[in-house]
Amino acid sequence: MMNMVKEEIITLAQTLWDYHHMLHQPVKADCILVLGSHDKRVAVRGAELYLQGLAPLLIMSGGLGNLTKEIWTESEADQFAAIAVNMGVPSDAILVENESTNTGENILFTQELLKSKGLDPQSFIVVQKPYMERRSYATFKRHWPDKDLLVTSPQISFADYPSDEIPLERVINVMVGDLQRIKIYPAKGFQIPQDIPDNVWQAYVRLVALGYDKHLAK
Repeated sequence: MMNMVKEEIITLAQTLWDYHHMLHQPVKADCILVLGSHDKRVAVRGAELYLQGLAPLLIMSGGLGNLTKEIWTESEADQFAAIAVNMGVPSDAILVENESTNTGENILFTQELLKSKGLDPQSFIVVQKPYMERRSYATFKRHWPDKDLLVTSPQISFADYPSDEIPLERVINVMVGDLQRIKIYPAKGFQIPQDIPDNVWQAYVRLVALGYDKHLAK
């Protein structure tokens, strides 16, 4: 019986995982904006895109958020910048925004940082965790509607994504919470609306019923 429940959970979670992906193909842009998180593979993806010549500027954005303030003392953005430099990105091609604590602040504080530098990029590649692509897109478009935007993430399957630091239970809980936010945040002015297919919403409802409610907004 337990195995059947586990299989159901994985199938439901895969439905959410697939929905959260935007399936954008990165092309050249003015700027790569890496949104901070507890997943350092996001920094690696951003640095790889820079090293492939997809943009001349790499911005790391993130202070300490809900998850990282419990595990780190150094900001997400500073750690991400160090990863990029270690991979060969020149430090003078990196801007660091290390005060933000959520996705909306990532965008707003990056706007302020660019303005202070006299920079006004028109096209962005936003890099985020795989299951936060869609919410990052919807948030960016709410706060910065006139910019061209592509969203990408580490190229990892759902089966291969969990790790010792980011266990499967947490991944599913966060995906469920992020889908709830995609549903409720447009009314709060935090995001632009996104269509949620019935099968995706039913998967969400079932996962909540199965106890995956640890990351729901109050």
